[in-house]
Amino acid sequence: MIPIIPAPLDLLGTAVFALTGALLAARLRQTFVTMAFFALITGVGGGSVRDLLIGAPVFWVRDPWVAPVCLTVALVAWFTPRKWWEGQLLEWADAAGLAAYAVLGTAKSLALGVAPVPAVLMGIITGCVGGIIRDVLAGRPSILMRPELYVTAAALSAGLCALGDLLDLPREIAWSAAALAGFALRGAAIRFGIHLPAYQRTED
Repeated sequence: MIPIIPAPLDLLGTAVFALTGALLAARLRQTFVTMAFFALITGVGGGSVRDLLIGAPVFWVRDPWVAPVCLTVALVAWFTPRKWWEGQLLEWADAAGLAAYAVLGTAKSLALGVAPVPAVLMGIITGCVGGIIRDVLAGRPSILMRPELYVTAAALSAGLCALGDLLDLPREIAWSAAALAGFALRGAAIRFGIHLPAYQRTED
């Protein structure tokens, strides 16, 4: 069974990701066209790459609401002060979306016959790649190049989702626990500044 998030929650998660893209363009003082593009690519980038890799129809092309929501978010960001949206509230909302979409991407891949390990990678891609594309286009270090626990939180959610499937646990319980675990890890990183250790080896 392909997982389905209730439409309002699905669109809300997409809107949060889109807002992070729009705000980055605002911080860089770009045009509205750039802001709208950043909103769209951040909102749908991860899911689009996932669907292309697993041979599924690209989700937002067939959904009449996703692209308008992303563009509306860009419009709202354009006409409001950036300081309204920045701060930890947006970070926490992004953390919730990251965990939920990592689970969704993994579960969808498993439902379409993808093996567990590639399915976990598809979950990570779903949660993270939109932000990576956004950062690369903006010419700043992507989340992959920062030590903060971001991709790791997505990996935790995706891995627990796949483990629940392997153990044949009830899907609602497994998916909820996986999403909560990833959200908790990302939240701890936001609250306490937890990050992965960097490579320290020096030349002999």
